[in-house]
Amino acid sequence: MAEFDTFEHKMNFTEHYQAMWPFVKPYLFRAILAVLISIPIGALDSVVALSLKPYMDIVLVDKSAQSPDYIPFLIIAFTTVQGFLNYMANYLNTWVGTKINQDLKRVLFQKLLCLETSFFDTHNSGVIIQRFSSDSDTACSGLLANLKTFISQFFSSVSLVCVLIYNSWQLSIIAIIVLITALLPLASIRKRIKKTVNQSIKESTKIFTEYNETYNGNKTICAYNLQNNIYKRFDNTLQQLFKLTIKMVQKTGWITPLMHIIVSAGIGGVIWFGSTLIVEHKISAGNFVSFITALILLYTPIKNIGKSFNNVQVSFLAIERIFALLNLKPKIIDCHGAHKLDKVKGEIVFDHVYFSYVENKPVLSDINLKIKVGSSIALVGNSGGGKTTLVNLLPRFYDVIKGKILINGQDIRSYTLKSLRDQMAVVFQDNFLFAGTIRENILFGKPDATEKEINKVLKLVYLDDFVKGLPCGIDTEIGERGTLLSGGQKQRLAIARALIKDTPIVILDEATSALDNKSEAIVQKAIENLMKNRTVFIIAHRLSTIKNADNIVVINNGEVAESGTHEELLKKNGAYAVLYNAQFKK
Repeated sequence: MAEFDTFEHKMNFTEHYQAMWPFVKPYLFRAILAVLISIPIGALDSVVALSLKPYMDIVLVDKSAQSPDYIPFLIIAFTTVQGFLNYMANYLNTWVGTKINQDLKRVLFQKLLCLETSFFDTHNSGVIIQRFSSDSDTACSGLLANLKTFISQFFSSVSLVCVLIYNSWQLSIIAIIVLITALLPLASIRKRIKKTVNQSIKESTKIFTEYNETYNGNKTICAYNLQNNIYKRFDNTLQQLFKLTIKMVQKTGWITPLMHIIVSAGIGGVIWFGSTLIVEHKISAGNFVSFITALILLYTPIKNIGKSFNNVQVSFLAIERIFALLNLKPKIIDCHGAHKLDKVKGEIVFDHVYFSYVENKPVLSDINLKIKVGSSIALVGNSGGGKTTLVNLLPRFYDVIKGKILINGQDIRSYTLKSLRDQMAVVFQDNFLFAGTIRENILFGKPDATEKEINKVLKLVYLDDFVKGLPCGIDTEIGERGTLLSGGQKQRLAIARALIKDTPIVILDEATSALDNKSEAIVQKAIENLMKNRTVFIIAHRLSTIKNADNIVVINNGEVAESGTHEELLKKNGAYAVLYNAQFKK
């Protein structure tokens, strides 16, 4: 997934909005309405400036008794309309922006769900949260809010420039030259901030990771008195973010003051030249006041546009990161013409299987196994030898590098992922339980299970008495990751989830190794119920739990060292006998 981290494609303005078009299209009417409302919001800025000319010429200069009394009321009326339109534009932008943001998050979350296990191996939780959630907020909030600002300011500028030209074309030339000069620095913003923004994103992901690890590892932190160490790491990240924030100010903060200076010079020049034009009777005092008012109204947002433009560029960079994610191609997908696996029959075959997580560092080498349907196979051997990796290849958490795995005589890659995994249930050493109730966690195995089926599996995993004693019974909340349950109860609930799925293949990966003897005995009985009439893969360090397996395979350093029944392997006095005697000799 190198492209996830090194995406450097520069999208232009048109490409950004083309990319966002599918998300804007469902809400096009409201989006267009918000844009249209922004036009008079900006255009009405010119009313105040334009109305000052007759007021100045008639009342203050000529001191005419026929003063245009309607002008103050006209200004109030137009300002009231402008305020109402501003509220409507903000409302519509928020409505549309929130909808687009949520749709983006839905699509990103769907993408996240279809990514393979190796993606999560190489990206921490902070990266996931930042890139799949926070970037969407940045893209939508910054882009739509500033779109409204830019549209209103654009039409405000157009209308005010018209007022300038109406009052004095000579002064307008000075004003427009100053305006163009003030906007020139904006052209370099994107190039200046891109690297700093990307560095800030990386540091921000560390913040999310720190919070997540502190939540999940709170007991370990307390047990090892790691509070100071963890705090220092967190503080270091904050200091790096501070440096990057200051760096951003150094790169862009000078733009707004520079605009102030340029604009002030422009206003000074206009006042100097305007005074000459008044003395020469080329413009009236009303023209001049109207011009200056329009100029100030024009220049005021221009002086602050640097910050808004900077926010837009940050939004554009977030859009680029979002579409870098959406353009990711999952490695584990259905091949062309994949068909459904309806039933497991015959044999499961590992045919010259090779696998490695990192290139040129093999984890499995030339694995050849045949497992009859309905039989049990136990995988034992040294830690890190490749046992878990081997069973992870079966449901295609990873794909083989070389060789193939066959079910019903066909490569498992020829089956659809869904139908392949529908035929398997996995019980891990550290099973993940979802926040919710006992019932909800069991139903993840079979959403349409009946009450009778649920009660049956609770008995088979010896949880029925425990559940009956709970205040809310099966609808009792178990906390995030099942924190309110003991280790043995978690394992039995995970086995219940596997049992109710009722699949022909079961994978047990160190399902009892973390339990005490009493809990292990109960869980082992539950496992025996799970194993009945199924093809079972068992990984176990405690050899007492696998003595009755139909076939025991010793895997050391990624290779099959030997295989056979418990008695056969003891007679060989090989690798298995060494492991067994090390555990059971007195």
